[in-house]
Amino acid sequence: QVQLVESGGGSVQPGGSLRLSCAVSGTYFSTKRMHWYRQAPGKEREWVAVITSDGSTNYADSVKGRFSISRDNAKKMANLQMNSLKPEDTAVYYCKLMWNGLDYWGKGTLVTVSS
Repeated sequence: QVQLVESGGGSVQPGGSLRLSCAVSGTYFSTKRMHWYRQAPGKEREWVAVITSDGSTNYADSVKGRFSISRDNAKKMANLQMNSLKPEDTAVYYCKLMWNGLDYWGKGTLVTVSS
């Protein structure tokens, strides 16, 4: 079955950086559009970034210029490089793909930005 596993979360001070990874198994990765979402405490889950199969990217305005999404098709992984982190970036971060009309999500990785 399709599985997504996020890693790389942790605690960091404002202005710091983290790199999240999403390992995918059970499906043909290179043709899939990969998304990152996040959910802050008490808030709705929000979309963060996407990378298409040909490497095109798009970002939410709140992270544009600070976050960078990438993919490694050989390793079947999608990555999210997060720089200049702010306290408002604190959230559980999830990766997602769609296949055969269904959304598949990982269980998330927690990012905490605090001094």
